Amino acid sequence: MAPRGGSLRFRPIPMFRTFIVEFVLPLILFLLLRNMLRGFLSPRPRGVARGPQPPPVPPGGELKKDPVCGTYVSTATAQQERANGETVYFCSPECRDRYKASQRG
Repeated sequence: MAPRGGSLRFRPIPMFRTFIVEFVLPLILFLLLRNMLRGFLSPRPRGVARGPQPPPVPPGGELKKDPVCGTYVSTATAQQERANGETVYFCSPECRDRYKASQRG
């Protein structure tokens, strides 16, 4: 049965409205403001990567297999060593040293 006035209107429960107005909206505002302030007060400049960066590898180029660990490395950035008249490529100085030690012994 329709109330007087002829229209049905949804009326939220007053306790639910109070919960939304007094708890949920302030929480959302707090979280938004906190995130905005973190961005403004951040000590690092924007767009700067953190930590050490590997050297840039030119696009293209040739890959060689490290004889010690099997990693493929770019000839442009690899550690190189001449052995038996040919150039051998290594991913790191550690692999190069292990290769040298194995050739001696």
